[in-house]
Amino acid sequence: MKTYDFDKHIDRSGSGSVKWDEMAEGVLPLWVADMDFEAATPIVEAMQKRLDHHVFGYSIVPDAYYDAVINWFSRRHGWDIRREWIQYTIGVVPAISCCLKALTLPGDKVLLTTPVYNCFFSCIRNSGCVAEESPLVIGDDGKYHIDWDDFERRCSDSKVVAFILCNPHNPGGRVWKKDELERISDICRRHNVTVISDEIHNELVMPGQSYIPYATVSDIATSISCISASKSFNIAGLQIANIICRDEGLRRRIDRAININEVCDVNPFGIVATIAAYNECEDWIEQLNRHIEKNYLILQRRVEEEGKGLIINMPLEGTYLGWLDCHALCKTLGISSDELHARLADEAKVFFSPGSIYGSAGECFLRVNMACPSSTLNEGLNRLFKWIESRDNNLFNKKLKWK
Repeated sequence: MKTYDFDKHIDRSGSGSVKWDEMAEGVLPLWVADMDFEAATPIVEAMQKRLDHHVFGYSIVPDAYYDAVINWFSRRHGWDIRREWIQYTIGVVPAISCCLKALTLPGDKVLLTTPVYNCFFSCIRNSGCVAEESPLVIGDDGKYHIDWDDFERRCSDSKVVAFILCNPHNPGGRVWKKDELERISDICRRHNVTVISDEIHNELVMPGQSYIPYATVSDIATSISCISASKSFNIAGLQIANIICRDEGLRRRIDRAININEVCDVNPFGIVATIAAYNECEDWIEQLNRHIEKNYLILQRRVEEEGKGLIINMPLEGTYLGWLDCHALCKTLGISSDELHARLADEAKVFFSPGSIYGSAGECFLRVNMACPSSTLNEGLNRLFKWIESRDNNLFNKKLKWK
């Protein structure tokens, strides 16, 4: 087994990176869900072999691609996918958009459990639909939970035709349990709400946690799963993803939407990278998740010890995205979380994702990307805590709490 060094620093500036090159000079980016790690060796070697061919025309998706996807999910997650259920496209966000276009009419409502991935809102808006938010609640265990009464009440609205599930959930890092997924399926079935499950973070789970594909607990043939190796293996720029649906009639409508929206031709490098990822890179994923756990423990410890006005008591179950509670800090400084985010970027020179973009329930949170060397995370936290201390030490003479 090859050992990978996730603490190796790679200078990404000047590489055309959205994460790094969209920053003002000197600002450290800990925002967009993009890892600062080299891709696994088999992926690089497969891409190099394809590059050596020197011709990069339109590509057929071969049997080996379907076999790699099917074998991976069967072996690791007990999900038996048939080849005819798989439709490929250029990314999970375009996949969700195509599913919405196949399912909805302008003016329909699409349910979200917020705070949730910000691009869901744009997918819904661009489909002519309306986002219906059912805010998650924080339980005594510090974790996000679905407010089942509110969720069912909103599903019972005849204008709600679809629910976008985020599994694992971004942000907040919940890995939904079997009984939770079964309850979602039951409620949505009774109210004729189609579930579209975004499972792009599926391999990013902490030790002791298990990702369960929604399709393995739902008996509804029209449920849809959107998957990709892109997030887990840090190959998002290669533009390839899959839509999995058992219902033939719905697949035909999705295929029509894929072609109408011209997102049917995938990147040849994405094809070979996905095959290599699923066939040869299980060891990379296991080592990556241990590194993410290490970084989360760093974040948790430092916030508890140094983060006056900050709380991070939400256990990370999945993803590599910390969810930092800033309510007490915002209240003490008398500013909104958006202003806090802007001032941290401008004055502290560290850039997080503002919680407000994930829906109203995300107000006064910051999302922290921990998929980086530990030294990078520590430097970002150094800048954050130094900025807090510089405001007015008298404001923080005792540890603040917020509920």
